Amino acid sequence: MAATEDHSTTGARPPAYYVTTPIYYVNDRPHLGHAYTTVAGDVLTRWHRQRGENVWYLTGTDEHGQKILRTADAHGVSPQEWCDKLVEEAWKPLWQHLDIANDDFIRTTQQRHTDRVQEFVQDLHDKGEIYKGGYSGPYCVGCEEYKLPGELLPGATEDEKLCPIHKKPVEWLEEENYFFRLSAYGPKLLEFYAANPGFIAPATARNEVLRFVEQGLQDLSISRSTFNWGVPLPWDEKHVLYVWVDALQNYITAAGYGADPERFAELWPASVHLVGKDILRFHAVIWPAMLMAAGLPLPKRVVANGWLMVGGEKMSKSNLTGIAPQDLTSHFGVDAYRYYFLRAIPFGTDGSFSWEDFTARYTSELANDFGNLASRVAAMVGKYHEGVLPAATAAGDAEQAVADGLTKAAGLADLKIGEELDFAAGIAAIFEFVKLVNGYLTEQEPWKVAKDTSEEGRARLATVLYTAAEALRATAVLLNPLMPGTAQKLWDSLGAEEPLGALAAQTIGTVADWGRLPAGVIVTKGDILFPRLEEKPAS
Repeated sequence: MAATEDHSTTGARPPAYYVTTPIYYVNDRPHLGHAYTTVAGDVLTRWHRQRGENVWYLTGTDEHGQKILRTADAHGVSPQEWCDKLVEEAWKPLWQHLDIANDDFIRTTQQRHTDRVQEFVQDLHDKGEIYKGGYSGPYCVGCEEYKLPGELLPGATEDEKLCPIHKKPVEWLEEENYFFRLSAYGPKLLEFYAANPGFIAPATARNEVLRFVEQGLQDLSISRSTFNWGVPLPWDEKHVLYVWVDALQNYITAAGYGADPERFAELWPASVHLVGKDILRFHAVIWPAMLMAAGLPLPKRVVANGWLMVGGEKMSKSNLTGIAPQDLTSHFGVDAYRYYFLRAIPFGTDGSFSWEDFTARYTSELANDFGNLASRVAAMVGKYHEGVLPAATAAGDAEQAVADGLTKAAGLADLKIGEELDFAAGIAAIFEFVKLVNGYLTEQEPWKVAKDTSEEGRARLATVLYTAAEALRATAVLLNPLMPGTAQKLWDSLGAEEPLGALAAQTIGTVADWGRLPAGVIVTKGDILFPRLEEKPAS
């Protein structure tokens, strides 16, 4: 067995749990689909922080390519002006609005990126991995992707072919290009997939990639010479780098590749690349092959989420189906928004947004099950013990069942969210515990026990109230990665900050240690966590 470096004696930081989102095109403002992946990454990284791990979360924007150039031209500004405006006025503010705790935001127009990209491709060129040739074939500007003829859909005329994603005509490209020897890496990729069966998830995505690579790979055109909005090839500045070859490298350039070896050793390889299923091949085929050619480690996992659908179509601005997240957060609130999409749509599958389903889950799960529980417990501690949490001195089987339920919920949530990225199942486990606590209060009927003024009755009431408050203490910790604002309100209501420390400092590993919330804390009834919804705003 290989020796493990003792970071406590070397002073070096342990390898990071490094998670990335795709970098998003700034041809328009972000919609629910972009936010879905970004919120998932935020919950995942917050969960691992709650484990006490060294975590790094990267997101950013993809700002080169023909799509951006045409969009900027259509608005009468330069591509850089367009990108600057959208990033600062739309993308960054949305992530702040949704409480996204990213550690870095990379833009592909930043020099820290473009300089390293040129070094990377120059190295591949020097190694003989890139050669000059010519290309002719169909290209979708919306995808910024060369298409295979068999993928295209019939158009309005016999000669017109449509992109299967955007349902818009592809363009026929004929130009002198440089090519990456992707075809040479098919056998190596298949060998890697076999040795690392968890590299691509879910299983449907893995199977799709395997079928694609097994059919044989074609060399990849990596440059364009008909426009100049991109990173120039260092050995031939008449060409700019194909936008995807540029964009994929953000994962290493942000991590310190070529600039900060110590930082790069800490962050790379990435723990998880989160991607939409439409860009899976870039991340599971082209990117690993490029890294192999460069002699760099491959990321540990590529996890593809499904699409958010509207009317049976993928949500996108180009299809006029993009919905702004603010349209929902203004009605439901940010934390309910974060909750709904990861709870209602299993990660890795397609799912449809429904205003009615969102409203039903908000009312039933958030307001009634969770919010009402928090209000009831605070109100009863206030009414029966003047807001001072009593000690539990008469615990029995019912209380042990609650403690056991917490152990089960915490373990299952940690497995599902932290390891399997099955957010829906992990959240369901936490809310099963919430239902268990509600059931406990219904069975114990503390409002009736309070009428028994004997010493035994008072002890029993104190135990029930403590049990419910301690259960809420654990619930606040478990829900902090998902709904940080709400969890903090609950933490404050329980008076937990002074004796236990900051909510973010509580760990998943100790959350099920029963009895952490000390008796004597002051429990206050704050604002309702999930207030009654107003009528749906007119569309």
